[in-house]
Amino acid sequence: MTVQSHQADSITDEVSTWLTGEFASLLPATDITAIVRSARTDLEGQIVPEAMGEMLHRLARFRVLRTLQHA
Repeated sequence: MTVQSHQADSITDEVSTWLTGEFASLLPATDITAIVRSARTDLEGQIVPEAMGEMLHRLARFRVLRTLQHA
C-alpha cells in the first residue's frame, strides 16, 4: 500500500462516516459507502490529490441527494 492510497482510503472512510451521520435515517450506511467509493474512483486522476477530500465530499453528497430524490 502506498502513502497516497492510504491517504485516499482514509479520506474515503472520513467522507463515508460524515455522510452516514448526515443521512443515516434516509439511506443505509452500505449504500452511502458504495456511493462514496464510486465517487472516489471517478475522481482518481482527475483532480489534484490535495483537493480529494473536499471534492469527494461534494460529489458524494450530491450523489446521495440525487439517490434520495429518485427513491
